Amino acid sequence: MGKVKVAFIGVGGIATAHLNNIAQNEQADIVAVCDISQENAQKQGKVFSAKSYTNYKDMLNQEKLDAIYVCVPPFAHGDIEENIVEKGIHLLVEKPIELNLDKAVAKSEVIRASGVINASGYCLRYLDTVQKAKSYLADKQIAMVRGHYISGFVDTPWYRVQSQSGGQLVEQATHTLDTMSYLAGDIKQVYADMSLKVMHDIDHIDIPDVTSVNVTFESGAVGHLDSSFTQPDHRMGAEFLGRDFRVELNGTDLTIVEKERTIHKQSEVNFLEEEDRIFIEAVRTNNQDLIHASYDDGVKTLAASLAANHSHKTNEIIQLDTFQ
Repeated sequence: MGKVKVAFIGVGGIATAHLNNIAQNEQADIVAVCDISQENAQKQGKVFSAKSYTNYKDMLNQEKLDAIYVCVPPFAHGDIEENIVEKGIHLLVEKPIELNLDKAVAKSEVIRASGVINASGYCLRYLDTVQKAKSYLADKQIAMVRGHYISGFVDTPWYRVQSQSGGQLVEQATHTLDTMSYLAGDIKQVYADMSLKVMHDIDHIDIPDVTSVNVTFESGAVGHLDSSFTQPDHRMGAEFLGRDFRVELNGTDLTIVEKERTIHKQSEVNFLEEEDRIFIEAVRTNNQDLIHASYDDGVKTLAASLAANHSHKTNEIIQLDTFQ
């Protein structure tokens, strides 16, 4: 394959970072962009010398494409992914991949059957520090996992609406939850408490501003995730505890603590750049094994996130193997 011909559906927010990375990749060309906002589509099309569209189906029918980035809001996926893979086009779908688990599972089956290279936007998996942590923990028995995602409010109209974003856990803290399961194994059950306590003066808000999620992993390890958008700064990370060791991810930095030594490692990569580089290489070489976060991986993390929301509503412990 020559240069990978890339297009985008949705060009706001995170898409801009991906666009900039792909524009710098010598193995790829941005040939088309699509957004329901004609102004945004034309603006990004001009910046990246790409043809602009407001209807993605027109783009699919008129362009010869190898790969597409799907960067639409959580509520806006519709049948985008099915239409992409029907044409044999590879895809990376930004997180969260859906708000409806049944739809996400159905999409995953179509994507898997198509044989295209597929990825979900869990970019933290591409950190060198996360990969080092994964290697270190591979033969360790993890007893407890402690995660957090603490930030400020995102002033995007749909973010504050539960039916459009899924709330902070689904839209943002999903990154920490994904890291927890990526390093500690699949989640077996969840129980969650959530509340809108101090940010209720924001117009039209109905998502919780504080979230607490207890999880049990298939291995038997127990875990916990705190999430809130009440703070002026941003902090995220996770700790993995076992007998006589602790692996701590603080932002992008890694610390491994043992009885006789402590190892510190700062990340040396831009994780979004790394995610995009590997996705393009996977498409160019037709090698799904290069991908750290497949669409199926995105489905697993979505299921745990939505199960936590459901637990809050029902005040029940939710078993992931039976949750729909």
